[in-house]
Amino acid sequence: MNKSNNSLGSQATLSTRFGDVTYHRLARLAELGFGAVDRLPFSIKILLESCLRNLDGFVVSEQHVKNLSAWSATKPAQDEVPFKPARVILQDFTGVPCVVDLAAMRAAMKRAGGDPRKINPLIPVDLVIDHSLQVDAFGSAGALQTNIDAEFVRNRERYEFLKWGQTAFQNFSVVPPSVGIVHQVNLEHLAKVVQVRDGMALPDSLVGTDSHTTMINGLGVAGWGVGGIEAEACMLGQPIYMITPQVVGFKLHGHLPEGATATDLVLVITQVLRKHGVVDKFVEFHGPGLASMTVADRATLANMAPEYGATMGFFPVDSQTIAYLRLTGRDEKTLDLVERYCKENGLWRQESIEPLFSEVLELDLQSVHPSLAGPRRPQDRVELPNVKSSFRTALVETFKKPAPDDAASPPARRTGALAHGDVVIAAITSCTNTSNPSVMVAAGLLAKKAVERGLRPKAHVKTSLAPGSRVVTDYLDRSGLSAALDALGFQTVGYGCTTCIGNSGPLPEHVATAVDANDLVVSAVLSGNRNFEGRINPHVKANYLASPPLVVAYALAGSMDIDLTTEPIATDSSGAEVYLRDLWPTQREVAQTMESAIEPEMFQRQYGNLDTASPLWNAIPVRGGELFAWDAASTYIQHPPFFSDLSPQVKPICGIRGLRVLAMVGDSVTTDHISPAGNIKKESPAGQFLIAAGVSPIDFNSYGARRGNDRVMTRGTFANIRLRNLLAAGTEGGVTRYLPTGQTLFIYDAAMKYQADGVPLLILAGKDYGMGSSRDWAAKGVMLLGVKAVIAESYERIHRSNLVGMGVLPLQFKPGQTAAGLGLCGEETFDVDINDAVEPKQEIPVRATCPDGTTIDLTAICRIDTPVEIDYFRNGGILHTVLRQILRADPAAEE
Repeated sequence: MNKSNNSLGSQATLSTRFGDVTYHRLARLAELGFGAVDRLPFSIKILLESCLRNLDGFVVSEQHVKNLSAWSATKPAQDEVPFKPARVILQDFTGVPCVVDLAAMRAAMKRAGGDPRKINPLIPVDLVIDHSLQVDAFGSAGALQTNIDAEFVRNRERYEFLKWGQTAFQNFSVVPPSVGIVHQVNLEHLAKVVQVRDGMALPDSLVGTDSHTTMINGLGVAGWGVGGIEAEACMLGQPIYMITPQVVGFKLHGHLPEGATATDLVLVITQVLRKHGVVDKFVEFHGPGLASMTVADRATLANMAPEYGATMGFFPVDSQTIAYLRLTGRDEKTLDLVERYCKENGLWRQESIEPLFSEVLELDLQSVHPSLAGPRRPQDRVELPNVKSSFRTALVETFKKPAPDDAASPPARRTGALAHGDVVIAAITSCTNTSNPSVMVAAGLLAKKAVERGLRPKAHVKTSLAPGSRVVTDYLDRSGLSAALDALGFQTVGYGCTTCIGNSGPLPEHVATAVDANDLVVSAVLSGNRNFEGRINPHVKANYLASPPLVVAYALAGSMDIDLTTEPIATDSSGAEVYLRDLWPTQREVAQTMESAIEPEMFQRQYGNLDTASPLWNAIPVRGGELFAWDAASTYIQHPPFFSDLSPQVKPICGIRGLRVLAMVGDSVTTDHISPAGNIKKESPAGQFLIAAGVSPIDFNSYGARRGNDRVMTRGTFANIRLRNLLAAGTEGGVTRYLPTGQTLFIYDAAMKYQADGVPLLILAGKDYGMGSSRDWAAKGVMLLGVKAVIAESYERIHRSNLVGMGVLPLQFKPGQTAAGLGLCGEETFDVDINDAVEPKQEIPVRATCPDGTTIDLTAICRIDTPVEIDYFRNGGILHTVLRQILRADPAAEE
């Protein structure tokens, strides 16, 4: 530990069954008169403890500690907080490019004459391989092994690379494929709640390269998603810098009514908070409703913080936390440490002390009713009785199709032909719900009752079950519910994140053909957290989020064009009508099943053998030593160009002249629209590149699987089939108008023509630009296309940070201004008047010169939000900054 970090006299000793540990007392700050620490939100206390423990007078100063101790609920000071998380967690889609960048930094270090081994994680990093599984096989007992085998064939090169990283880097471990979804593995196994390092107890905390890292907030662990770029910097010892956040208190009362699930609750909260506006804020749950809320239910709510826009959705530690740690097989010494430390250091929730919050929202849990969200956004909640009418409205207004004929709608329709609204994917998937035994057991019980009535899903429904960990299979097996789910086609297809991230696999050929031939608006129902258009499956336009039991119900009904509260879901084997209410399990049934089926030994057994969990993983050889052995012929892993022209000297920030617009987009453009994701089309620039490299279209795999190859990813940036670029009016997909000639080209092809002419590029955007997953390639790809700046009405938190992290300038229209309102059409040439004296959030003059020579002058807000980000931008990115720091500290490199 740093010798200077007890300068405030905060260190103390605590005796626990874990042993005697030292820790930093937050109460000491109140004794020094820094502030009323006991009334701070728990989430702020965790940031404060990190600052206090890491106080060194350089990265973290005493002023940082004083500022945060005096946090003002109503108006937090716009001060910078340096947060050093205890660890980093990665999944393989976003983790592979992180490791690629570290490998490239090692190569750059070697070229500069330094020691490449100094490029090494300084804090623990866990990478969980969970995003590479696709649902190719389904509805059969052999589906699981078929999909696993295909996964290893497709991803062999990536897995060889990760195996090298596991061997080459210190503080870096890999959880092999088929163990579980990263966030569920984190919740059930990796998280400690309280850690001990070198005899020092500290709150467990983390950042992760997946936006749903927030799921761990349900366990009382502070953590959120960051871009891979920021995560890499954290691994290399850099803090996360953030502006002191507001904390919105969300007070819960009562308990859920019969028939409602935690999924329904999170859809309500997502709708409420997205409408209220919590971007860049913490949300902290409190109130009497927490007392009976299990950690699994809390984790469901915390998981979807990105969907309601918050940095975190935090639940403090209390007796439910201890109960969950015990249930999941953590040892009693750890439980004692967690309880004693949190109580001694003011991190234990007490009903008698309510923190002060910036704002308080309230919800009576009794008011929650079964709901879905769709057809295109998580916040578009629809209560179950209104789903049919809502779908019909969307069919006409959103998808521009004629209203359906009542005489031909389910359950009356029996022709067997596909129609608008038919459910073609029903997937129990995603960390949001597979981590929660209550909804998984409810799905199994509903399936059991359906099987007893002789019901089966409709033939056009692709059914799948992707548990978040092998423990789920254990308790479904023990309760006898696996057999019922299997009978309905919900056989386990793998242990990983599947349909929710676009790994739904292909639809059966006859279904896909019918959809295309008739231009049908068909549906997916999934127990996930994301339903953005173009994400789930290219053939499916209407996507609905639902609880696992409702996923099963809609598989049985086969269509969204049905009111499950009043119309029969099907007829049974005797010809009697069966309603959803006949199948729905009671809360008592669910609770009794869980009590008899789940035990700590399941978790201990499944997580106690990770070294032998995957023979296929263990059989992969390792090549390379301290440096990775790059293969120029690889189409999966390539040496990225980020550091190829790194100069020792940093150039000053200067104005950007002659920018042309590459894309002009509207509101709610997500990282799914920007970052390469999903299937690679053979006619796309990425597809043509792979074909030229000798890869057959059947072996393209997904963009996510090829994130380690910048050649593929740059070609796939802005390639989403649902992207609407207003610069190329009337088109859909990754195309733009190349302004010098007026040609309509793929965005990549146009960008390369601009680059050849030395023309810098600009993106114009509306509100919530970059909302969605924490995808670093949404920034990396944009930078490699030659984009130097973005002007948007507003940004989602992670994407704005990632742009800065790659040296791309994020600018924001002033409140009330829009591109259209200013008269911008996208054909202008832009000049941005920025210089080396720029300050965070400064107003920047921008001039747009129209084709006829007239000009439009505007003032944009520089969304480089902190002084440290100014330094990152000046260096060309966060990794360039870190690499230069390491090179300056290496005597061999200086020689």
